[in-house]
Amino acid sequence: MKLSVVILNYNVSAFLDLCLQSVEAATANIEAEIIVVDNYSSDDSCQMVRDKYPEVKLIENKENFGFSKGNNIGVENAKGEYVCILNPDTMVPEDIFEQLLNFSKNQENLGIVGCKLIDGSGNFLPESKRHIPTPWVALKKLIGWSKNYYANNLKPDDCGEVDILVGAFMLMKRKHYKELKGFDEDFFMYGEDVDLSYRSKKLGYKSWYVGKLCVLHFKGESTLKNKLYRERFFGAMKLFYKKHFKQNPLINLMANAIINLGAIIKVPIAKTINCPQSIQLFSVANPKNTTSILSKFEIITNTSHIKSNKTLILDANTLTYKSIINLMGTNYIKEHRCFKILPKNANFIVGSHSASSRGIVTKLTDL
Repeated sequence: MKLSVVILNYNVSAFLDLCLQSVEAATANIEAEIIVVDNYSSDDSCQMVRDKYPEVKLIENKENFGFSKGNNIGVENAKGEYVCILNPDTMVPEDIFEQLLNFSKNQENLGIVGCKLIDGSGNFLPESKRHIPTPWVALKKLIGWSKNYYANNLKPDDCGEVDILVGAFMLMKRKHYKELKGFDEDFFMYGEDVDLSYRSKKLGYKSWYVGKLCVLHFKGESTLKNKLYRERFFGAMKLFYKKHFKQNPLINLMANAIINLGAIIKVPIAKTINCPQSIQLFSVANPKNTTSILSKFEIITNTSHIKSNKTLILDANTLTYKSIINLMGTNYIKEHRCFKILPKNANFIVGSHSASSRGIVTKLTDL
């Protein structure tokens, strides 16, 4: 088997549904398996997977083991030559795995491969490519200077070697994951992707960012940027510094200062967009073939008819996932616009108004 896609889920059934739809389309021409590890969700995630995706291997944990252990359980059950760690609040284009597998087979000392990520408003997520967050780099990031934190030597659409990739999308050979012993389970949430990337680099492997390929990451669906977030985030960074930099007293002192400072500084919250209540549905289908619920909205089939004062629903029943992602990332369309996605055969739409707040699931009957 060529590829195993491992998706760790926790209480995001609607987003997982959309994610699985896109992953099935992206693995249609690959010998692949999809593994969903559920971390004891209280919603209908597991039942949804059983009902709608019987071919998916579902692992139901009896408690929330966190990000690291949950993914390790998934990879332990994987059979693919390659594994892709994928967040449930993502949507992938149809060609991403074929493209990245072709790219990967030509690389020497291959470590981890990542791609460009955009959020639910179509904005580039800079954590897609990062430098090693040494205490000095992290301190500058904390006070608002992120030049050395993100890999700004590469433009979002570039391709090049990077130090740190984001855990929302990581592709690598399964034997490399095993060599690294997977994610360090001392990290419950946050920091595990930094640690894995750094350990891969220390062993002499090269990790790559492929910016021509883009994944939608609604980001923030399972967590909020609140006090608990700060405690977990800076706790994870403290663990990372203790693990990798404890030999240097000066760096250790600086790391402790960062942790203490971070605990009292509020994490900046991205501005939330207020979505217009009037809605346009963008579809390539004949409007006469739409359901009665959808027909009450303005239905358009041409981008030139998109209006800036209306929320735009993108119809995955008729549009490709790649075209949806490309449309959301188009500058002249994404400015001051709210996007929602209508998954295939769904009675709900999903979206996210900022990179730091929970995603929103809306039933069509409530519109």
